[in-house]
Amino acid sequence: MSHKKRAIALFQSGVEAVQPENLHYDLEGFAEKEITLLGSGKAVAGMAKALLAQGVKVKKSFLVSHVYETVPGVEMFVSSHPVPSSQSVEAAEKLMKIMAELKAEEQFVYLLSGGSSALVEKPIAPVTLEEMRVLTTMLLQSGASIGELNTVRKHLSMIKGGRLGAMTKAKGKVFVISDVIGDDLEAIGSAPLYCDSSSSEDAKEVLVQYGLWGRVAESVRNVITSSLHETPKMPNPAIVHEVVASNRRALEAVAREAQRMGYEAEIVTDRMQGDVREVAGKIARYAELPVKEKPRCFIFGGETTVEVKGNGKGGRNQELALWVLKAIQEKGICTFLSAGTDGKDGVGDAAGAVVESGDLHEDVDYYLQNNDSYRYHQKYGTLIRTGASGTNVMDIMILIKE
Repeated sequence: MSHKKRAIALFQSGVEAVQPENLHYDLEGFAEKEITLLGSGKAVAGMAKALLAQGVKVKKSFLVSHVYETVPGVEMFVSSHPVPSSQSVEAAEKLMKIMAELKAEEQFVYLLSGGSSALVEKPIAPVTLEEMRVLTTMLLQSGASIGELNTVRKHLSMIKGGRLGAMTKAKGKVFVISDVIGDDLEAIGSAPLYCDSSSSEDAKEVLVQYGLWGRVAESVRNVITSSLHETPKMPNPAIVHEVVASNRRALEAVAREAQRMGYEAEIVTDRMQGDVREVAGKIARYAELPVKEKPRCFIFGGETTVEVKGNGKGGRNQELALWVLKAIQEKGICTFLSAGTDGKDGVGDAAGAVVESGDLHEDVDYYLQNNDSYRYHQKYGTLIRTGASGTNVMDIMILIKE
């Protein structure tokens, strides 16, 4: 088996380890009576099936996802991602109504995973949905991190930053699949049921930093600068959060499988972040390390960013693969994979890409300058297509050195 095929198999082993059905959900105190089952995110359907398999009794339910999947006895609602739509508003209004109607003696379980920030949204008036959509697109293309994006969105939303959790007195348990660096509960899904230590001033600073403050709608600036719309700074004491899966769990599964395949495996970090060009340089330095008896497998996790200047097609993993491909030339025989655990990388049908030293061609700079990594990988057969995975713990990057 080639290193490319092995790299893909390693990636798949990491994704498998964080599938909802392979996780542990502690339901102590919630399994004895009927609950209201709520949730949002790319993994919500699988998480619901896992809970139902444990015998959870559900009296009412409402789950929001980006694709439709049947879950017996559970109401599923399809919304949009990565930019909010009217479906996002409808989903938010339904969740807000259910939470407000729950009585203090009732219990609910909320299933939270990546994608929730766009899937569930209701802007604070007078900000309109279209203005929120434009803002989200601008931030996504500016190179802002997911944490910075969420800082802004939380201060413009009626549901984020702990606002949804503040709407109920009922006892709740939130099971979380983390898609952010450090598993920060304030950032995952924009923290609808937790709290938010960031301020309106922080949100303004993000927009200023990326040159967007003067470009966003006047209503956005007015809401952010108003003292009336600050987010809750303490979590609802009746609501408990538990992270059941993270990028680290996926990387550990990759390392175990790499060792089984005969590689000398090392998890370098699960906090890789920053612009793809800078990250590529950091990764390429590991290609300079000596190889002893076994090929070496360096494993990274996290989420990079891309400043979009061209009008091409691609995503952060595909673009990172190209920058690494350029950087590993003359560093020995190397293979590099970068892919999103949700099976989706930017615009297109790819999860990412896998390359080796010989995949570098003279036209690579043309594609990079136009942010058109998808068409480069499509042209030279280096795309990874997995389809939607049903989970989301950011990205996995694998460097194999012979």
